[in-house]
Amino acid sequence: AEEMRHIKRPLLLNAVGASKDSLGSNLIMVTSSRPSEGKSYTSLNLAMSIAKERDKTVLLVDADVAKPGVTRVLGLESEKGLVEYLVDDELTLADVMLKTNVPNFRFVPAGRRHIHSTELLASDGMIALVKDLSKRYPDRIVIFDSPPLLATSEAAVVASLVGQVVMVVESEKTTKQELDEALSLIDQNNKYVGLVLNKARGSFGTDYYGYYGSYGD
Repeated sequence: AEEMRHIKRPLLLNAVGASKDSLGSNLIMVTSSRPSEGKSYTSLNLAMSIAKERDKTVLLVDADVAKPGVTRVLGLESEKGLVEYLVDDELTLADVMLKTNVPNFRFVPAGRRHIHSTELLASDGMIALVKDLSKRYPDRIVIFDSPPLLATSEAAVVASLVGQVVMVVESEKTTKQELDEALSLIDQNNKYVGLVLNKARGSFGTDYYGYYGSYGD
């Protein structure tokens, strides 16, 4: 929990402190170079941590429509979600947005499988949705659990629509070449890109956190 606080703090500061010209600063994409690095784990726990903020609400969108990790973990594969919203013009975001038992936390599942699931991420409907989410709720942080950048070209399209990108890097597995190639697919002009080291053998600052936690008790 303490490590997630360290991850979310600069993201929240960027979202609040960005200028009016920096559209999408409240939109955060969580991705990785390749599958199984832990981006869905990071997305869900980051959303849970931000939901604890007193003056923020969070919307987590499972945009990994080919392999929806967060949707699967929450047991919502049968629910309507992002795919249905992008396919059906009559659906509104409220039709696919689910409440959770965590205050200030909403979730949009990936939705059911579709023959053109990944292509939908690059559609005009997705672009319109992202822009609408950026402007409609200034106090809401929107997190997109995106496909890995090297797995599908549509992930780079999502990256171009958000103001912040969190790149999850698997310790001792992700190569520098993979990371460099993935980062090269992101247009980093006026965009905050942060790296999260995941699956490390030891926790960063464990001794300090244990000492700090004694005050919390």
